Amino acid sequence: QVHLVESGGGLVQAGGSLRLSCAASGRTAETYFVGWGRQAPGKERQFVAAISWNAGNIYYADSLKGRFTISRNNAKNTVYLQMDSLKPEDTAVYYCAATSKFRPKILSDYDYWGQGTQVTVSS
Repeated sequence: QVHLVESGGGLVQAGGSLRLSCAASGRTAETYFVGWGRQAPGKERQFVAAISWNAGNIYYADSLKGRFTISRNNAKNTVYLQMDSLKPEDTAVYYCAATSKFRPKILSDYDYWGQGTQVTVSS
């Protein structure tokens, strides 16, 4: 089992920044990618970004490139999502997830999910 805990969400004005953290514990060595997904009310969950633990291979949703940055600290088993130039349409619950599979943009491939953290961007 892998346990994921997100933190860092909150309320921010448009144009502001937030950094989300995802602390992983348990059998993390069995996972290859850690990713972020988000879900706005009434919408499907959307892929945001993913990073591999070992090589640091990084993937982003095309629409978010340039504003969001994913990084990792292997010593702390923690993955970060730096979100800049936030827009009201970024408002959503952000989830951290981990997978042992090799399709990091496919959310249905993720085996473990955190409880989510709310991000609200006001206009």
